[in-house]
Formats: sequence, C-alpha cells, structure tokens
Amino acid sequence: MAKIYSNPSSKNENLAPKGETISFLLNYSKALSVISYNKMKFETLLN
Repeated sequence: MAKIYSNPSSKNENLAPKGETISFLLNYSKALSVISYNKMKFETLLN
C-alpha cells in the first residue's frame, strides 16, 4: 500500500467571511440574470 505523505490537520479553525465578502456575493447574485432560450442559457450581469 502506498505511503500517505500528508498529515491530518489538527487545527479547528472557525472560518468566517468578512462583511465585504458577503456584501459582494449578495450584490453579484442580485445583478446576475440567466435567460434560457432554445436549450441554451445566457448569463448577463446587470450593472
């Protein structure tokens, strides 16, 4: 059996996004529009 060279991570970090990141993602999702036409999808960013 092959030797595994990676060690398991012992850190238990609670990763929390910044407010800027959340704001960016929410604004992006509000501006994104997906239009379906004849089995094709068109993505447009309404900014």
